[in-house]
Amino acid sequence: MHPAKSVILFTTASGAGYGLLAWLGLLAAFGGLPAERWFGLTAFVLGLGLVVTGLLSSTFHLGHPERAWRALTQWRSSWLSREGVAAVTTFLPVGLFAFYWVIAGTNSGTAAAVGLLASLCCLVTVICTAMIYASLRTIRAWASAWTLPGYLVLSALSGAVLLNLLLQVWALPLRDGFPWLVVLLFGLSALVKLAYWSDVARAAPAGTAESATGLGPQGRVRLLEAPHSESNYLMQEMGFRIARKHAAKLRRLTLLLGFLAPLLLTGLGQALPGVGSLLAAVVSVPLLAAGLAVERWLFFAEAKHVVTLYYGESRA
Repeated sequence: MHPAKSVILFTTASGAGYGLLAWLGLLAAFGGLPAERWFGLTAFVLGLGLVVTGLLSSTFHLGHPERAWRALTQWRSSWLSREGVAAVTTFLPVGLFAFYWVIAGTNSGTAAAVGLLASLCCLVTVICTAMIYASLRTIRAWASAWTLPGYLVLSALSGAVLLNLLLQVWALPLRDGFPWLVVLLFGLSALVKLAYWSDVARAAPAGTAESATGLGPQGRVRLLEAPHSESNYLMQEMGFRIARKHAAKLRRLTLLLGFLAPLLLTGLGQALPGVGSLLAAVVSVPLLAAGLAVERWLFFAEAKHVVTLYYGESRA
């Protein structure tokens, strides 16, 4: 599939935003975060800013962005529509939770209950985003049992890395223990991603040239002549190709840049409290962002739609 920059930005930015907002609601509900006004304001602005940036960028990939609102009407059958409904709905509890925290100066009691509801809504929205891809049986690389866990753990990780940075800046009590949870999430994310790549490599194709044409009983099928003399929309969007050697390099870059380097930095920050922890948290954010951008680019670039079987591919 063609890795559109707008969709890459959407899935990474909104995932990080929802992850951060979910952590705020969850930790506040269990008394892990004080109702510090400026900390809360910064966290909500950052989380909501990432979510809005991601949602707006997703419309750039549409032929008619002004019609995006129509997607909300098909929630009974479309995961894309369900994601839109969930995203809009999430703004209500998140906004109320932010009001309690920043304006009323509390995140306990009723505010904590609203925060938990906001966290649940964030979780549902990320699930809907993942299912947009996991439900497409015509793309074997996406119709994997590891697609949904991958989206969830990467959202939790990116949100946790952002929250860890804020904890270090405000020197809140949770800054001493939370980085170890971040380290755990780095390790879990790497394992889930490796499991996803292994599953995609071992899985049977969604289709072959023989099954697509129905000529399997006649023997091997190969393309005699291309159906078009020049590139068309289907080949631009569905037939994007990346060399296997380049994909392998980018996978290693994802593991090194997105997981291993920031993991080591976060662990080192725990051994160097104070300024050391703050610097480690600051550097971890752009490293993770770069790693996730590469990971998400690969997620789209390595996906092969079954329609490519009619354009010369033997397996998809």
